[in-house]
Parts: sequence; structure tokens; C-alpha cells
Amino acid sequence: MSTLVIAILSMVAFVVAYHTYGRYLATKLFRLSADETMPSVAQRDDVDFVPTDRSIVFGHHFTSIAGTGPIVGPALAVFWGWLPALLWVVFGSILIGGVHDLAALVISIRSRGESIGQAAGRLISPRAKVLFLIVLAMALSIVLAVFGLVIANIFKLYPESVLSVWTAMPVAAFIGWAVIRRGGNLVVPCLIGLGILYLTVYLGTTVLPLDLADVLPADSVYMTPVVVWTLLLLIYAFFASVLPVWLLLQPRDFLNSLQLGVALILLVAGLAIASLNGQANLSTAAPAIAKQVPADAPPMLPFLFITIACGACSGFHCLVSSGTTSKQLKNARDAQMIGYGSMLGEGMLAVLVILACCAGVGMGRLTRDTSSGSIEITRQEPVAMAEAAAGEAVLDGSAAWRSYYRTGPTAADEAAGTVAAGGGWKGQGLDKKLAAFIDGGANFVSAIGVPLKYGVAIMAVMVACFAATTLDTATRLQRYVISELASSAGWQTGTNKYVATTIAVGVGMAIAVFAGDSPGKGGLMLWPLFGATNQLLAGLALMVAVFYLARRSRPVAVLAIPMGMMLLLPAWAMVFDLVNNWWPQRDYVLIGFGALVLVLQAWMVGEAIALWRRLPQVIEQAEANGESVSGDPLAAH
Repeated sequence: MSTLVIAILSMVAFVVAYHTYGRYLATKLFRLSADETMPSVAQRDDVDFVPTDRSIVFGHHFTSIAGTGPIVGPALAVFWGWLPALLWVVFGSILIGGVHDLAALVISIRSRGESIGQAAGRLISPRAKVLFLIVLAMALSIVLAVFGLVIANIFKLYPESVLSVWTAMPVAAFIGWAVIRRGGNLVVPCLIGLGILYLTVYLGTTVLPLDLADVLPADSVYMTPVVVWTLLLLIYAFFASVLPVWLLLQPRDFLNSLQLGVALILLVAGLAIASLNGQANLSTAAPAIAKQVPADAPPMLPFLFITIACGACSGFHCLVSSGTTSKQLKNARDAQMIGYGSMLGEGMLAVLVILACCAGVGMGRLTRDTSSGSIEITRQEPVAMAEAAAGEAVLDGSAAWRSYYRTGPTAADEAAGTVAAGGGWKGQGLDKKLAAFIDGGANFVSAIGVPLKYGVAIMAVMVACFAATTLDTATRLQRYVISELASSAGWQTGTNKYVATTIAVGVGMAIAVFAGDSPGKGGLMLWPLFGATNQLLAGLALMVAVFYLARRSRPVAVLAIPMGMMLLLPAWAMVFDLVNNWWPQRDYVLIGFGALVLVLQAWMVGEAIALWRRLPQVIEQAEANGESVSGDPLAAH
């Protein structure tokens, strides 16, 4: 019952926050008006600037920011227990993440659709623009690597998901050409596309799972399923990011939003039934706060706040808000729903992930059998589970959870005086955490009668499709950032979209392959770097928003307090990793990225402090010269 109560209370908190705090931000603080001229109309080019119905923009924005961030982050963070993760997700989404996303979107739509990096140059200093763009480029490079590895690991673990994910791409392109470009109702074709998507889920599960391990050499270092899938995915991202948004990005995102809706309905219905009948019991499945944490695990403070980025607050969102969404929005009043509302929706998704990774996993560990040629999945019997988790006595609840999250040493570990492989933080692989959510979600869905094998496939396809959405959106955003950096440096060749995209994809692939102990094994190692860089980016974006409000003599506290948190906590975590992990291991890729990000952050904060001290004089001088200090049509309000 506790599982359902937490889900309901979280949903109520998000709904109340949207209609109270969200309305205050939109109407009182940012004073959004339906009379504002949007960049999508004023600069329409039908490639990047395309005025679009808000339901389609919502689908694009939500699926782009959701991705696998609110899945992987919470799935990792419940290692410390479900309560800290839950509190950070709920309050972080309402008070920090939603504010950050809405602010970035508002600044962009009132600045001719410019990115948050360009806004930094106008609101703080030209040097701040270049510094911010470099941080953006580094953050997006890590995003491309991490999300490419996430999808590749899903394809490796769940080959039944491959057919459906790749089929969604041509289906979406056909919808874009036939409906969006030529005009017509989008819902019916997307419902048909959704039917095709789930048909391929059935086919992938029963007759056509696509497993590269069957065709690649088993002893190859580079030709592994994860590396090959990552390469193919980034090649896809290259083409997807240079195509017009109406051809693939918009219809694919709308299709994915419908797919997510179906998956979430199944997940919530299963959670409710499993909670009411006693199958899913959060209080017995996992600890609220883990008391047995291995010595090699990072401290919960500050690492909880960077492990869960998407789902509570994510700097990547400011890139989506100011990079693609602001160029499609038709009405400024819709910014509350799309900017603030999408973040709360992502927070609710993260809550469901926490519950699936704890109460759902506690329903039993799943085993796969592919000997018949199709995929059969069952929950392990008690004796089998006791053997699989040495030192544990029971199947249900904590034994099942600890087989995914072994948070303390077993008897064998104590006898050897070590933390056994898989028993410590370093053994908590990315694949394990993906499996925790997918298997836990499938357990929930099985409570309403969906066979486990189809439940697993549906969850795996949902995660992979959202990661693919984030992957090609991030590639498009990285193309914008590289083009802006090249323009600032006077390198005109770099402003070519094909050159910029090639650089983006090449750097992302290099990080994905070479960052770990072996090719394609760096997923979990990259996540702390991704989380810290991501949250520092959020802090810098909030700093830009503080200057935006200060130049208009509006209150800044609701942005300044989150800004301080998002600058301090990630920097703390980054320094901890540099000193305690990356330098002792001589991991020069992570050392270089981490050190450079910290230097750039400190430099940009210095630029901001210097301007803040003379901000009244800057505003006074601008007013004396008859200049607009606002750059938006509501400066007089």
C-alpha cells in the first residue's frame, strides 16, 4: 500500500505546484503574454524555426528532456535508499528544475530564439558567452557518449527491443512527410504508427530478436555489440540532426510521447494493483536509507544531487528549451505548460522509476530463456534466488532488491577482507541499473495480466526510444553550439552544419569508446562526470537568468538560491572525483574534462561577479543612452 500512497502523494504535489508556483512564475515573475511575437513566426525558415501546435512541441520537449536521464539517475541513486532519491526528485523538480527550464525558455523566446550561451554574452559579457559555449560543448559531448552507451546496452541486454526502436525512425519520417509537411491531422497517423511500434515489439519478442553477439567475433576488443551499436546510433544521429525538424524530430517525438503515455498507463495501473494486493511492498523491498554502503561508494552528499540530474534538475534542459523548443513555440503563454509542466512530468516519471527499482524489483528477480529461439521470462523461485544471492535467505523483498543493489559485503566478502565483484560501487554497472528499472517495471505490468516477456520488451523499448530522442536532439544542439563557437573564432568552415555535426558525432564516439577500462565499458564511469557537468551547466544557466531578472528590476531570490546549490554541489562532487578517483586511477580523459569544466565555471562566475558589482551603473548608463536593457517586449511592465 505504501507504494501506491507515495505515487499518489507525489502526483498531487506536482499538480498543486503547477497550478500555484508555476502560475506565479509564468504570470507574475516572467509576465508571459499571448501578444508576444514568437521567434518561430518572426524568423520562420521551415528548417529550425517552425511555428508548431503546442501538443507537438510538448511531445518534442518532454521526450527530449526525459530520455533515459530520469531513468538511469534514479536507478543508480536508490543505491543509497529510496527516501533521499524521492525527496530530491519531488522538491528538486518543483523548486529548481522547473524554474530553470522555464527561465531558459523565456529568455530564448524573448531573444529571437538565441541559445542560453548567446544570452550569456549579451547579459553578462562576450567572454562569458564563449566560456558558456565551451561548457555546453563539453556537456553535450558527454551526453552523446552516455546516451549512445545507454541505448547500446539496452540493445545488448534486450535484443527484442531492437526491431521496434529502429522501425520507429522510418515510420516517424513518413508521418512527418505525409502529415506535418503536407498538412493534416497528426493524431490518427501517429496512433497507426503506435500500433506498428507495438506489433514490432511482439515480433521482436517472439520471432525476430536482433542480437549482434550472434554475428560478431566473441574475442574482439572493438567489434563488440555495445561499440557497434553505439557507432550505428551516432551515424543515425548525424542524419537526424541535419534533417528539417518537421521530417523526423517532431513526428518521432510525438510518436514517442504516445508510446510513453501507453507505457506509463500500464506502469501506473500495474503499480496500483500490485500495491493493493500486496505484491509490491516498498517498505520491505528496499531500505528507505541504506545503512550498509561499501567503502568504495561515494558519499551521498553531494553525489545524490549529481547522480539524479534529469528528474530533479538538469542543465541539458536549458539547451533543449533555448535550442529547439523556443524555435517552435507559437504562443508565449504555452511556456508554462512546456517549460515548467514538462519538468514536473519528468519528475513524476523519476518517481515511478524509484518505485519500480525498489518495490517492483522486490516482487522477484527475472530470468531469461532463449533456448527455444523466442524469449521466455519467468520470476525466479525462492531456492534459485537464495543461490543467486549468496548470504540471503529469502526471495521476496530485500533479497531480490539486493541482487541488483548489493549495498553491503556478503559473508564471502568479509572472509576475504574485500568487496566482491559486483558487491561494491564499482560493481554497480550501467547494465545492472537499466535492468533494475526494466525488470521492476515488467513486474508491475505483469500484475495487470501482461506476460512478463512482453512487459520487459515494452519497458526496454520505452527506455531506448527516449534515449534515441535525446541522442539526436543533443546532436542537433551540439551542431548549433559548435557553429556558434566556430563563428566566434572566425572559422567559417566550422559553421557548416555537416562539418559541425561530424565534429559532434566524432567526439561523442571517441568518448564512448575510450573513456572506460575497455571499449564501450565507460557508462558508469561517465555518469558522475555527466551529472556534475550537467548540474554545473544548470547553475550557470540560472546565473544567466538571475542577470536577466536583475536587469529588469525583478526579484531574483527564486533563481539565486537554486543557482547557488547548482554551482556548489556539482563543483564539490567534481573535486571529490578528481582527487579520490580519477587522479589515483590516472584516467586522463576524465581528469582533463573535469579540470577544464571547473576552470571554465570559476572564470564565468568571476565574470558575473565583476558585472554584478557595477550592474546599477550599467543599467543607468543604458537608460541614459535610450537603450533597451531588456531585449523583450514586456520591459515596461
